[in-house]
Amino acid sequence: MPSAPHPDPPQRLARALEGHPEPAVAARWLAELPELRERALAHWGLTAERVVSPGGRGSLVMLVRRADGTPAALKLAAPVGGTAREATAREAAALAHWDGRGAVRLLDARPDDGALLLERLHGEVSLRSLAEAKATLEATSALRRLWVAPPEGHAFETVEKHTAAGADRVRAGADADVRPLVDEALAARAALVADPAEAVLLHGDFRQGAVLASDTGRTPWLAAGPEPLVGERAYDLARLARDRLHDLMASGGAAAIARRRLGKLADALDVDRERLRGWTRYRAVESGVRHLARGRRAEGEALLEFAGWL
Repeated sequence: MPSAPHPDPPQRLARALEGHPEPAVAARWLAELPELRERALAHWGLTAERVVSPGGRGSLVMLVRRADGTPAALKLAAPVGGTAREATAREAAALAHWDGRGAVRLLDARPDDGALLLERLHGEVSLRSLAEAKATLEATSALRRLWVAPPEGHAFETVEKHTAAGADRVRAGADADVRPLVDEALAARAALVADPAEAVLLHGDFRQGAVLASDTGRTPWLAAGPEPLVGERAYDLARLARDRLHDLMASGGAAAIARRRLGKLADALDVDRERLRGWTRYRAVESGVRHLARGRRAEGEALLEFAGWL
């Protein structure tokens, strides 16, 4: 099968890799990307069509066709937040467990190459294309299907362990002017993990942009790109609670709207309001400090202002 021209990574992925904590690792993956791509195409007998753009910040996704002509998507994970092999193995395990219930269906995986073969969704059309009320309704519907008991003997990281590393980074990297907010967020996280509410399989990075349009016939919207963890539902919902943050900040009475949104989400999914508030505040502070450390001041300050509203 003839090789297709090597596509450049989408700009969103390239920008994310520019901020990689280990530049040499990112550069090596980019250099190896054409070989990884060709190896996956050959192994699965795929014909490349085009790269999905703008795509994600942690992988290159290419639309392909299988040998029998059926459409699919090839995902090649970048070494963001750990090795590509580990992230791919965790994502494949979660997708296999969900088996298409609320999430994209896994067709095959090659964790050593960071490669996943997935059913094709409409990657350019996410819930962000809908009005907010409708998007929220569809998002909560997807979460109800995703929150299931994890498989026996699973190797997924717990929310407690995952957030411990983030908490250490926040504690070490926070400037003095945000220290009171950081201390409150860290105290909330410590109290939450000390008294865990439940242990279900979580998406880990659930937001409107991670739920894509589908014509599979199962449901019109399916989640993609999980960073799976095991823990309480409030942790997953906390990321969704700050969706469309820039739109929220531009509206009048943004702080009150943010608090009402938390209440509505908690009630819609039967999640404890205070636990959701605690996780939402912690996750916003952790993300805000991380953005500031990478020189993304506007994004970091917006996240910390949102956390302060709660």
